[in-house]
Amino acid sequence: MGHHDRNVISLGDAIKAMLNRYKLQSKFTEAGLINSWERVVGEMIAMHTVQLRIYRRKLYAEMDSAALRNELTYAREKIKKALNREAGHEIIDEIIFK
Repeated sequence: MGHHDRNVISLGDAIKAMLNRYKLQSKFTEAGLINSWERVVGEMIAMHTVQLRIYRRKLYAEMDSAALRNELTYAREKIKKALNREAGHEIIDEIIFK
């Protein structure tokens, strides 16, 4: 192959470079985090989740059940750690249940 080898990068590296260049990495990671919500909290809780959004490293989770919202408040740290583990790095500092 010769001198062309040094110009070859993996598709994954190319995508990461593009995301970083256009400041999309955090949005891409946030989308992945929101997609992993059901995996982390389970189907029943996911069914009662009205909306998820991330703003300034805080995850806002709107729930349709006050009782469930109160229960989840006690598990907030555990859920945060599980979501950050899914993301591969610390992406959220706090979860706020609404």
